[in-house]
Amino acid sequence: MVVAAGSGSRLGAGLPKAFVPLAGVPLLGHALRGVLSCATVVQVVLVVPDTHREQAAAVADGVCRELGSVTPVTVVPGGVERGDSVAAGLRALGDEVDIVLVHDAARCLTPVAVFDRVVAAVAAGAVAVVPGTAVVDTIKQVDADGFVVGTPERSALRAVQTPQGFRRDVLERAHAVSSEATDDAGLVERLGERVLVVEGDPRALKVTTPSDLEAAARLLATS
Repeated sequence: MVVAAGSGSRLGAGLPKAFVPLAGVPLLGHALRGVLSCATVVQVVLVVPDTHREQAAAVADGVCRELGSVTPVTVVPGGVERGDSVAAGLRALGDEVDIVLVHDAARCLTPVAVFDRVVAAVAAGAVAVVPGTAVVDTIKQVDADGFVVGTPERSALRAVQTPQGFRRDVLERAHAVSSEATDDAGLVERLGERVLVVEGDPRALKVTTPSDLEAAARLLATS
């Protein structure tokens, strides 16, 4: 599924983030190109603001025609919080789907190779898989007053991206317990399940601010 229900207030574009144009194409359109280029994807669920369901369907139709894809795409309205949106997407999946990818439309330039790595790892037996990149900055843990209380070992840290992949029953069980987390892997971790990290990609940057949009435009121009 592609989660595209965010308001995009930090972009300041006056419309939901997924519909902000990047080189003339909505972020959602770029994200769908990556998803639909993954040969193992059999169904796509787009979770979008209820006010933009028709627009999302039109974007999906255009990308499917461009790629010659016959993969079914379903558009459903998102919820108040991200967890609510993912839960809505889960309910729209067909019964035959047993591996679920949860992808953020804001990571619209994620290469198809990342999708393939995540799917392969779940298919090989992992119940939850996330792509991640090594952290290059030194990270400091601080208290409520801003004082440093620890310096985590950088070699053990990863910046996590999407798509995140799950065995469907595990993800559904995690959401049945709670949907409050910054990512779905966090919910699975609370179940006591192990989450595997595979190699991510710098191109899977998350577009949140105008400077991120500019960075994505530069990446797109050089790809």
